[in-house]
Amino acid sequence: MENMGIEEEKGSDWGKSLPVPSVQELVRNDPQSVPEKYIQHHQDRPLVHDMASSSFDIPIIDFALLVKGDEHETRKLDLACKHWGFFQIINHGVAEEVLLKMKAAIAAFFGLPLEEKNKYAQAGNDFQGYGQQYVVSEEQKLDWCDMMFLITLPHEIRNLKYWPDTIPGFKEAVESYSKEARKVANEICTNISLLMGMDKDGLKRFYGKTKQAMRMNYYPPCSRPDLVLGINPHSDPDIITLLLQDDEVPGLQIRHKDKWIHVKPIRNAIVANVGDVLEILSNGVYKSVEHRAITNERKARISVATIKIPYDELEIGPMECTVDDDRPRMYRNIKYLDYVRYTLGRKMEGKAHIDNILKIEST
Repeated sequence: MENMGIEEEKGSDWGKSLPVPSVQELVRNDPQSVPEKYIQHHQDRPLVHDMASSSFDIPIIDFALLVKGDEHETRKLDLACKHWGFFQIINHGVAEEVLLKMKAAIAAFFGLPLEEKNKYAQAGNDFQGYGQQYVVSEEQKLDWCDMMFLITLPHEIRNLKYWPDTIPGFKEAVESYSKEARKVANEICTNISLLMGMDKDGLKRFYGKTKQAMRMNYYPPCSRPDLVLGINPHSDPDIITLLLQDDEVPGLQIRHKDKWIHVKPIRNAIVANVGDVLEILSNGVYKSVEHRAITNERKARISVATIKIPYDELEIGPMECTVDDDRPRMYRNIKYLDYVRYTLGRKMEGKAHIDNILKIEST
């Protein structure tokens, strides 16, 4: 892993997404318009009761206690990963100034004129840049969202042609937040290693050096939020995701016990979720969970998902410590590059990607 050829990682060879119009520009030109290709099929539309407040609250982890090895907080982390796949992190140690500057950088980018944003548009087979992901056919229903995707760490594989250089403080904001997010993600993985029965570096030894990427999302207001989705249901093809969401405008929903549950924003909290890779490594003990974003009739919403991903050549599969007579192997091994190409080469379909190609049918 350590001596993998870094230069060839500059462009993410994960496939490509078809170009689509900017939703932000669509709304700017005609705020009442909802084109047919964004209108979800009836069974996929967010129902009124889906959009109302939920009686469920996802688990909240006090990071300061977790770092100290607090047994109660560690137990909460274990249960959150097993039964929810999501949790909110408070007292994470990331300064409020860093969070606010990150959000301001995203808002500033999406505040640029379209011709300026298009200077950073995705090119060729590179998923980095301004545009959209998971668009693989002219017929599929589109997300009510524009996004910017950047590989942020390690520094040597950044492709700076996608980093806006006309926004004062943009690079510095991303730099500061990416470093802090890495610390949080690493600490969570350290605790999960211990919960899986290994020493604190067990996961790290397995996947070696990792990459970090950011997906910056802009969800314009929509005159008919009951017809569209900001992002279609999916799970994340990564190790772990950290989401910094809008404190004022809710939108994230997760599937829990066959219902869509709101993730209510907590000021300055970071939402964490288990990725497909961690589900596979844990042999299904920890769950990557379907989630989606809904839209708001009056307000735009921004968020940034920071993902921890292995290098392309890593073969992922259940770790030895998770397989025994009582819990046989539940997933096939696969090279990470092959898995991520498979997922990104198809529209978002909930958990279908991991279920279709990796799940081993029980006999």
